[in-house]
Amino acid sequence: MRRRLLSSTLLVAVIAVLLLGIPLGVAVNRLIEEEATQGLVSQAKSLLNEVEYARLQDQPIDSVQLARKYPDRYIQIYVKGTPPQVTTVGAEPSDSRKMTEDAQSENGVYVAVTRDRTAVAREVRAWLLLILGLATAALAVAVGLAIVQSRRLTLPLSDLAMIAERLGSGDARPSKHRYGIQELDRVAEVLDRSATRISDLLAREREFATDASHQLRTPLTGLTMRLEEIVAAAHDPSVVKEEGEAAIVQAERLTAVIDELLAAARRQRHAQAEAVKLDRILEQQLTEWGPAFRRMGRDIRLRGTRGLRPLATSGGISQVISTLLENSLRHGDGTVTVTTGEKDTSVVVEVADEGTGIADDLAGRVFERNVSGKGGTGLGLTLARALAAADGGRLELVRPRPAVFALFLRKAETGRNRVVSGPA
Repeated sequence: MRRRLLSSTLLVAVIAVLLLGIPLGVAVNRLIEEEATQGLVSQAKSLLNEVEYARLQDQPIDSVQLARKYPDRYIQIYVKGTPPQVTTVGAEPSDSRKMTEDAQSENGVYVAVTRDRTAVAREVRAWLLLILGLATAALAVAVGLAIVQSRRLTLPLSDLAMIAERLGSGDARPSKHRYGIQELDRVAEVLDRSATRISDLLAREREFATDASHQLRTPLTGLTMRLEEIVAAAHDPSVVKEEGEAAIVQAERLTAVIDELLAAARRQRHAQAEAVKLDRILEQQLTEWGPAFRRMGRDIRLRGTRGLRPLATSGGISQVISTLLENSLRHGDGTVTVTTGEKDTSVVVEVADEGTGIADDLAGRVFERNVSGKGGTGLGLTLARALAAADGGRLELVRPRPAVFALFLRKAETGRNRVVSGPA
């Protein structure tokens, strides 16, 4: 591209110089020729007047004085009379180099002034050389400007190509380079916006992978516990049957978790919200987590208002309650109490234990990503709050010591066939 810019700029400059230089050279040549001719005409008339005056005064023509007054001129003077008077001054140039102008009067006086054309040709040549020098300088300036302009255009293009290549390789950092050229700056802005979008997409993909691994771990843990119970009670068919049925439920829940993750990735969770039976979800969670708590010598209790129907998704509520129960199992102590109730237009589910609670320095950041008090992943509560928000609800820490978490969900008033909208 740089070579094309140089050649095209040089071609344009050459054409411009030719279009201007040739007419200018012709005009200068003609102007100098006309100036020389007018000079000879003026000298011839002036000489004629001098000869006429000398004749009236009966004075002779002084050749020495004329040679001194009209240097480098060949002068011929003819005065009519008896006999006629002929006077010449200076050296006569060759016929090929003559420039002659004459003048005559009514009294029979004739004068002719001749000069050598060589001096005129020399002056014309000097002016043409000057024009040629200016044309060469103009071409040099044009080439210099073409080089600067080509660098100004090609270097940003190379830079933009490198940025595009970097985007294709996965490095989605915006360059924020601007070049002072409107079109190139527009391309750079588009690339920066694309880089930002790609960076956001990559971040969401990584976050989804992290969230998926964390969310799948809980049902897999429950399924593993059921399988361990089956292995431990292999001699008792009734226990094997019971635990096998529970394992099937866990597998179904695992499938539901995967569906919920995919729905959340497509931002479809809020559109899928419906009136769900809260009691059934909570009983299922207590059934799943009961064995784990019993092995730790702890208990889970469910109390509060029954028959509540919040507007949400079954999988979302299950994941939030499961995360809160797992948190209580790992970080809490004593009996875990799950309490349900109503508050204005919200259905509230509280999960509380009897442990030491959450330290003051962590209480305000407990829902932040990668924040954990006892060696956890720091993702559980973050994802639980995101799931609650996706269902139109919210998850809050209402008391740090002992820890009490509250899940607020929108209330579905099915009796009058309407749904209470807005945040919980």
